[in-house]
Amino acid sequence: MAEPKDTKRTKGKVSLKVSAPHVSVGGGVETEELEENNAKARKGALFLAAVVGIYIVYLIVSGQMGEFLDALSSVDTGWVLWACVAYAFYFVFGVIAYVIAVYLDHDSPVGVRDLMSVEASGVFFGNLTPMMAGAVPSQIYRLTRTGLDVGEASATQFTRFIMFQFGVVLFAAIMLFAKLEYFFETYGDIIILNLVVFGVHFLELAGLFVVCLCPRLVMRLGNWAINLASKRGWLKNREYWDEMVNVQVMEFSNAFKRASQDLPSMGLTLLVTMAQLACLYMIPWFVLRAFGVEGDFIECLAAGSMVQMVASAVPLPGGTGGAEGGFYMFYQHMFGAATSAGFLIWRIVTFFAPTILAAPLLGLRSNGGMSIYNRVQRIMARLGRGSAASAAPKVATLKGSQIAAKAKGKTARTSGARKGGPVATNGGIRVPMGSKQAKRTAAHAHDKKE
Repeated sequence: MAEPKDTKRTKGKVSLKVSAPHVSVGGGVETEELEENNAKARKGALFLAAVVGIYIVYLIVSGQMGEFLDALSSVDTGWVLWACVAYAFYFVFGVIAYVIAVYLDHDSPVGVRDLMSVEASGVFFGNLTPMMAGAVPSQIYRLTRTGLDVGEASATQFTRFIMFQFGVVLFAAIMLFAKLEYFFETYGDIIILNLVVFGVHFLELAGLFVVCLCPRLVMRLGNWAINLASKRGWLKNREYWDEMVNVQVMEFSNAFKRASQDLPSMGLTLLVTMAQLACLYMIPWFVLRAFGVEGDFIECLAAGSMVQMVASAVPLPGGTGGAEGGFYMFYQHMFGAATSAGFLIWRIVTFFAPTILAAPLLGLRSNGGMSIYNRVQRIMARLGRGSAASAAPKVATLKGSQIAAKAKGKTARTSGARKGGPVATNGGIRVPMGSKQAKRTAAHAHDKKE
């Protein structure tokens, strides 16, 4: 049972089901998925620890340990700090992208600290599971802890995932177009591998758009595949796949279509995502400067986007194998003898440190109160960019963004202002002076006084 102090965090909308402010996943499919996700994360952590141990043994056996330590001793820690700042901005932009989505629902119970925890969940579980498979389930679960039901949380996360994937593909496409001649001159036929990986990511993104725009086609194909797999005994949990195909596909599609109706917000989300990716891809440039190497900034961004696509295609925790191979492939000619040391610093800044530091953020929770939308309106009012009325908390009983729009359009028609009648205000009721209604009201008050 929810604590009384948290009841103000419940979502203000009409519902036919009973739900607590913080959904307790106490059994069923959700609990099984959470436990499975945690088990994968533990296995991923053990796997990565083993990889680090093997890497150290390799340096010792190959005789490169001395060269490795010499390179580390010459590192300018100031530039490493700037690399850490770049990753911090990567995290901040990720939170901002969620804030934009939550802002559209004026009554959302989700706060900024909740969204910090959601982003941290993606970093932690994504880094410790193959191909970041644990990121989305963990973020959906964390969103349900804020008061959203599973459908709303899934739709919000799925829309964010699509925009992130779109940003990854678009950024890589821009870099390939701008630096294609540089890639072929520097890397030769190796770039063909990246073109193949880019094609795979593009097809994945196209598949996501098909799910969103043609849900009924996807449902028919999905049910056909489920029936086929079930007859052959390939499915262990048919209920899970039935839920995914016949319920969540339509929810995802509806959520994406609702979001696409607000094109400015989607465009802003895409810009924030592009800035987020730029912060991640520029980190090797700072690491180069830490070793005293003058690197071309745009070339580092382009190479960083290629490394990310290669690493994300490897089905191992943290993209192990793809990250190492991609870094050596695209940055070895820049770092030279310091490649091993540069890779270690880059990996610490972008992977090991964020994974460790994200763990304490998983338990962050907002304290409830005013929604993000109303907080922004209050700040704008204080800055003189809004009215006091817009800063006042708004009460809605249906869907926040829809109710706000309807209320705004109907106020003038229902208030009686056009007929010169009394108008409800924050301070009471205002009766226009000189109108017949005002005279009748004054006469009635006079008679009552006598």
